[in-house]
Amino acid sequence: MNKKLCLKTIDIKDLAVYISTVLKDSGIHSVLVGGSCVSIYTSNQYQSYDLDFVSFDRLKDIKKALETVGFKYDAKKYFKHEDCDFFIEFVTPPVSIGSELVKDLHQIKSENGVITLLSPTDCVKDRLAAYYHWNDRESLEQALMVANSQPVDLSVVEAWSKKENSLEKFKEFENRFLRRV
Repeated sequence: MNKKLCLKTIDIKDLAVYISTVLKDSGIHSVLVGGSCVSIYTSNQYQSYDLDFVSFDRLKDIKKALETVGFKYDAKKYFKHEDCDFFIEFVTPPVSIGSELVKDLHQIKSENGVITLLSPTDCVKDRLAAYYHWNDRESLEQALMVANSQPVDLSVVEAWSKKENSLEKFKEFENRFLRRV
């Protein structure tokens, strides 16, 4: 990992790789979830400014690892670096979407390391969960952005939507997706 990355100009994907590598080097396993996955899968068509990670490791160990590269923990559950526009958060495990545990994770490799994150299909489900349960229309738009940028298994999304009692909202997503294709 290039320790001389410029945190003032770093993009979210490179920061995710950097943070994942710092954690891995400290023996900490993490998975990237949430809006930052949307940013990565859509080449920043949607721009998130936080990176949400899930880890079963102790916060004490995570703090120690991130402090070695200048990220400080504040009382609001976030890690910030004075030179970086993004902040890092660790959300409660396990990795799940709605009532379903995520079993298959995706990895993206770069010259600087690897990120473990939600698959494009699970990223769509994650965004749709916010739409289904909180009627968050921005999350619906993010789901559409990912589906239009990455291969997504609509049959898996539909089956999950049925379990979430949200087939009607899934149909809206599917109809809008099919009109764009």
